[in-house]
Amino acid sequence: MVKMRVLQLLLAASLSIFSVAAKKSPSAFDIYQKKQFPITLNEQQYDELTSVPRDYYSAVVLTALDAKYACGICREFQPEWDVIGKSWQKGDKKGQSRVLFATLDFDQGRNVFMKHQLQTAPVLFLFPPTTGANASPDGQPTRFDFLGPQTAEGIHGWIQRQLPAGDYPQLVRPFNWSKLITTVTIVIGIFTFGTVAYPYILPVIQNRNLWALLSLIMVLMFTSGHMYNHIRKVPYVTGNGKGGITYFAGGFSNQFGIETQIIAAVYAVLSFATISLGLKVPRMKDARTQQIAAIIWASVAFGMYSFLMSLFRIKNGGYPFWLPPF
Repeated sequence: MVKMRVLQLLLAASLSIFSVAAKKSPSAFDIYQKKQFPITLNEQQYDELTSVPRDYYSAVVLTALDAKYACGICREFQPEWDVIGKSWQKGDKKGQSRVLFATLDFDQGRNVFMKHQLQTAPVLFLFPPTTGANASPDGQPTRFDFLGPQTAEGIHGWIQRQLPAGDYPQLVRPFNWSKLITTVTIVIGIFTFGTVAYPYILPVIQNRNLWALLSLIMVLMFTSGHMYNHIRKVPYVTGNGKGGITYFAGGFSNQFGIETQIIAAVYAVLSFATISLGLKVPRMKDARTQQIAAIIWASVAFGMYSFLMSLFRIKNGGYPFWLPPF
């Protein structure tokens, strides 16, 4: 009986040993596929993920996110890369596409950057499988260099083009709740402000003098050449070659920035003189004051118009008309 008991114990122990040995240890893909995409790696994990043999794809972004590296593209692309990884994992929960998404920061993988002789970041590596139906003979990764800012849609499409033909998870951007809340808050704030301030704002909006002033300013601005300056990027002033400054460019096809301002000021004075002669002076009740105002504003209009004609003569020496005193 004792011998039989010993044999039973030995048989049970042998079966336990064989059953444990028969259990297959989880692969690297099974381990990393359970982590949240994109996986944050260190050098050891990067080596495990990209080691051979492997029967899966590994999409790894080598980046430099710390502010001391001043990599603006790295920080701009990281949220886009997060969208790609999370969308892929959500659409392929069972890992049927056999693709892993990961990130390796420079601070955690200096030796990896040196091994790949990388001088810039970010860089995207797509490692193909080395075993299975879609195995690559050499196992070398496909590299994507960032020549400028990239969107999640563009990189998602590039990765799909490197994979075998098939149905892959679609890119799904998360709903921007902060933008919605901000928009709703702004709309409510504007509506509330408008409701409270309406009795005070309405008289201002309906003021004809205000709209006349704004219209006059816009007319003076555009008739004096303001848009021309912005389109042609003209200089404000230039030298005359004798140590002085030239305020007016020769010819009617050229002008300087200060020239536009001078012309606008001349037009403004002429406008106010005309408005005063046409509206203000006739309303004066005192005859002597009215006569003096008419003489003053007529003199201002005559003088400014004479100055304006002299400017035309500067722009074109062949202009035949002039008025005293200019």
